[in-house]
Amino acid sequence: MADRALRALATLCALTCLAGCTDGTSADPAPPPAPASAPQVRVLQLNLCNSGIAGCFTGRATATAATVIRAEAPDLVTLNEACSTDLAALEDALADSGTAPRAVTSAFQAARDARTGAPYRCRYGGEYGIGVLARWPQVPGSTPAGGIYPAQDPDDPEQRAWLCLDAAATPAVTVCTTHLAYTRRDVAQAQCEHLFGTVIAQVRARAAATPVVLGADLNLGAGDDPQLRSCLPPGFVLAGDGGQQHVVGTPGFAVSDVRSIDLRGSTDHPGLLVTLRR
Repeated sequence: MADRALRALATLCALTCLAGCTDGTSADPAPPPAPASAPQVRVLQLNLCNSGIAGCFTGRATATAATVIRAEAPDLVTLNEACSTDLAALEDALADSGTAPRAVTSAFQAARDARTGAPYRCRYGGEYGIGVLARWPQVPGSTPAGGIYPAQDPDDPEQRAWLCLDAAATPAVTVCTTHLAYTRRDVAQAQCEHLFGTVIAQVRARAAATPVVLGADLNLGAGDDPQLRSCLPPGFVLAGDGGQQHVVGTPGFAVSDVRSIDLRGSTDHPGLLVTLRR
């Protein structure tokens, strides 16, 4: 009786093994998992017109920008015509945006006053220039890089600048911004060529695998403008608001969404929100 039971048990085990475990795999292997969604980077480009000198100044742009940042929860914010004193409120807005508090990184680069050689000043306090905000921490060991273009309009006291920050996203991303000359297109063209041919080229040479995202007021017209296109390296992607503002990504990005955001008359530029898919 016991022998028959043992033989029956052995037969059952053998049949089970033949059905599905003979070589350690199932007869019908499970299908591979679906690929994960492509990572995205959402970039909000803003021109605040906050010098206090230009006629587009309203005193409301910073508060309006903070409201938009909280509502849209971008990954990166690039700022033109901003004051250094604007950054604290906008950092708080970005930290509060989304579903969880965020650790925010920021950097600021002042334009230079051609008359004094000192940083250009906002009428109501702080230095005047450009800034970047990121919802990711700064790459350890890196420092923000910024500077003044070698080409400038000699009749314009505001000397234009560029700024880049390495943000520790996954993978890391370098975010840059600039505000090119509006008084002379040939100067804006020369600045654009220096930005992409020297500044961003050096960023890519230092860390070729790190993508670069630029949000900027390029003052070179819409995306089909020959002068604008001629200063972009091959493979770079471009999205704009149909006017002066653009978001640019290095090869490896694709533009998946572009939106113009009404800033309710607080500045003379709309916000530009662009989603880049890696």
